[in-house]
Amino acid sequence: MSGAQVGVIGGGAWGTALAQSLASDGTPVLLWAREAELVAEINTRHTNSLFLPSAELAPSITATNQIGDLAALPVLLVVCPAQHLARVLSGLPDAPRDLVLCAKGIEAGTGRLMGDVAAAAAPAATLAVLSGPTFAHEVAAGLPTAVTLACSGGQEQWERLSPVISRPALRPYYSDDVIGAEIGGSVKNVLAIACGVVEGLKLGQNARAALIARGYAEMLRFGLARGARAETLSGLCGMGDLVLTCSSTSSRNFSLGKALGEGLTMAEALAGKNSVAEGAHTAPVLAQLAAREGVDMPIVDAVCRLLADEASASAVVAQLLARPLKSELEGPQ
Repeated sequence: MSGAQVGVIGGGAWGTALAQSLASDGTPVLLWAREAELVAEINTRHTNSLFLPSAELAPSITATNQIGDLAALPVLLVVCPAQHLARVLSGLPDAPRDLVLCAKGIEAGTGRLMGDVAAAAAPAATLAVLSGPTFAHEVAAGLPTAVTLACSGGQEQWERLSPVISRPALRPYYSDDVIGAEIGGSVKNVLAIACGVVEGLKLGQNARAALIARGYAEMLRFGLARGARAETLSGLCGMGDLVLTCSSTSSRNFSLGKALGEGLTMAEALAGKNSVAEGAHTAPVLAQLAAREGVDMPIVDAVCRLLADEASASAVVAQLLARPLKSELEGPQ
């Protein structure tokens, strides 16, 4: 279909934005979306009013709701929600290809990172992870950003993928630290909920900056315990993405935290939302993994208590502020 050599799995905001970026120079892109009505809208009106209403999509994007239509493509960007990755990939015939994982999260119930999920579902594929500071509506509009492209296949895979993904407004940087890229993208979603709580409680810019810094310390401790490199987490897919998603209501996770900080319940905060705040799924399993590794993550634990309705937003902040005083320069735990 469409003469495409690259496919995007997932018709949400981020999948649509990536398809739009790839198609910005006329490249044919085949986009898989689950909803038949959305597929029809993209193909006839070149819009995605459900998930990315601000964008007028390139005519070289073709949509399908048959995932088998993507089976012959050598490069697939996988952008379905993290909790659905295993199910979606199970419908795709396994074959040697490049799978670029763009979903950020940890699988609830199993604790698997997305690379582990994809490796089990598509063992013949060579995996890469694309992660960084990327609000979908800005990428779709052609505004500039940079991302980490972490390649399990090393430089050889990078040389295949970087020309496919790179555009004037989307600049990838090479890494071979796949675990670091995955952990940065997963942990920052949980920390963004915490920063949203700070905003909802009107605790000020100082408090948010302090929380970002201490949250980064938690990300670093957990990442190092799982084999990530510190320089990866200080880069685009760690600190860069953390700063972005902790600073704007364009972040679904920040918006969820803000609503909780303003006193809404989880049900009220999520009512009427088309898209997923992935940090709400990731927080409990992240806390469990951290406990298993012996890693102290008090901010993540506080978010878990809030999401489970075990404490109010003001109470979890008070508990964080009451923690014992200690050195800032602590090592990994």
